[in-house]
Amino acid sequence: MSRPLVCLTLTGKTLQEDFETLEKYRTYVDVAELRADFLEDDEKHLIKKFPEMARMPCILTIRRKIDGGMFMEGEANRSVLFARALSFVDEDKSKNFAYVDFEDDFHVSSLQDAALAYGLRIIRSLHSMDAPVLNLAERLEKLRDSEFEIPKIAFMPRTLEDVRNVFEEAKKIKDSNHILLAMGPLGTPTRILSAKLKNFLTFTSAKESLGNLPTLGHLDPVTLCETYHFRSINEETSIYGITGWPLVKTSSPELHNGGYEKHKMNSVYIPMRSESFSDALNFARTVGVKGMSVTIPHKEAVLSQSVNVDSRVRTIGACNTLVKDEDGEWCGYNTDVSGFTRSLLEFTGTKNLSHLKVAIIGAGGAAKAVSYAVRELKGKACVFNRTLPKARILAEQYGFKYAALTEDNVGLLKKYSDLIVQTTSVGMNSTDEPSEKNDPIFFYEFTGREMLFDLVYVPSVTPVMSRASKAGCRFCNGYEMLRYQGYEQFELFTGKKY
Repeated sequence: MSRPLVCLTLTGKTLQEDFETLEKYRTYVDVAELRADFLEDDEKHLIKKFPEMARMPCILTIRRKIDGGMFMEGEANRSVLFARALSFVDEDKSKNFAYVDFEDDFHVSSLQDAALAYGLRIIRSLHSMDAPVLNLAERLEKLRDSEFEIPKIAFMPRTLEDVRNVFEEAKKIKDSNHILLAMGPLGTPTRILSAKLKNFLTFTSAKESLGNLPTLGHLDPVTLCETYHFRSINEETSIYGITGWPLVKTSSPELHNGGYEKHKMNSVYIPMRSESFSDALNFARTVGVKGMSVTIPHKEAVLSQSVNVDSRVRTIGACNTLVKDEDGEWCGYNTDVSGFTRSLLEFTGTKNLSHLKVAIIGAGGAAKAVSYAVRELKGKACVFNRTLPKARILAEQYGFKYAALTEDNVGLLKKYSDLIVQTTSVGMNSTDEPSEKNDPIFFYEFTGREMLFDLVYVPSVTPVMSRASKAGCRFCNGYEMLRYQGYEQFELFTGKKY
């Protein structure tokens, strides 16, 4: 089959605004979807002119509010707009719309007949904005009124299991004359792996207008084509990815996909967001994922699954890397330790930590890898955690001190403040002023002599790092750690040095 087309959804207020957006992304897309429901009222009467402006095959969509659109003027008015756009076609077909989107319950025979007579293909769409759609293969076939129509189902998944079902159902479909999409951040794999779903096309939005369709989960066309190499993905592409929750932002796809491009590998690395680690494993089995990075909060959950883990993982009690072996079994590794060790020693400029007292903030999967590394580097440490029993269990494993992460223990934190390693997710994605909500040690006053290593790398300067900087402390984020542990993952996945 030919690869799926890349469609740019245009949501400007005027045709000129939409044209300028299309010009910016033209080299990355094959089709333009004019979302006429976003146009100002005066502009809606001019939509017939857009295909000639665009110089590209165009889809006309006038989406109703109930289906996630902006049109609220009634079906009669919508039918009139469709009729104006589809009437008096030009002999030069490039000046006409190539496709028109009619919902599953929108059946106006005169419009359908006109579309078919003028050579327009009808996209027959079904949208479910608040729940998954089941029996997808069967529903697709029922949507299609004729062989000239392209049935489309787009729904809002509640879990990664709902997304997995899309790939399972797609195995029953032989042709590529359909569009199957799970919306929102959970549904990102259906957009990147459209070729695996045998989709006719996938939708994107310009970076500048992603906020116009916030619930749909569109990628921008540059990210889709340059980061995920969408146009190279086919049935033979090897799939890798990262799972975690909420996994709002991650730099791992850029790192791994850059490596595949460098080595000319037919591979792609995608985000697989899931609250449930078992759902992530089920998704991986269905889609054929060969390797996974595992991040917060699933690093410890790996050990409760049927995974063969190495001795380091058993000692640490946390796993951040899964690789399928030749027998199809998952093998677990921990590359956080080596990534942290290398980046930490570069940051401190030392060969070990024998002369430093270290405060480890947190007691989760990342803290377990950090504690292992600190002991290997001969550091003396104290584990601080909001839940004291978890701090005690981790600390006693390595002969460290432990304490509750509260203002009452600020004196002990000062004692172990030569190096503070922040391992929790607190502060991730936060650009607000430091507060109790985004700064795990908000009660601690930096003196300027501390070194702060925050494993969070988005944003590049977290609220706690901002406070440390103002006090004159040396600090760094977790990006170099991400990079170094990612290089090791890459080699585990592919057998090649990054």
